[in-house]
Amino acid sequence: MMQSVANLIAGQEWIFIIVAAAILIFGAKKIPELARTLGKSRTEYEKGKIEAEKELKDLKEKKD
Repeated sequence: MMQSVANLIAGQEWIFIIVAAAILIFGAKKIPELARTLGKSRTEYEKGKIEAEKELKDLKEKKD
C-alpha cells in the first residue's frame, strides 16, 4: 500500500509534503530559526572539513 502511494507522489511533491509536515510539527515561526541553525551547523561542518583536509595534507608533507 505504502509503495503504491509513493509511486503516485513523485519528485517535487515530496518537498511540499515535507515542508507542510515541518510547519505542522514546529510551527511557522520556528522554521526560520531552524533554517538558520541548520545553516550555521553546515558552515561549521565545512570549516571542520577544510581544517581536517589541511591537517592531513600537512601530515603527508611532513611524512615525505
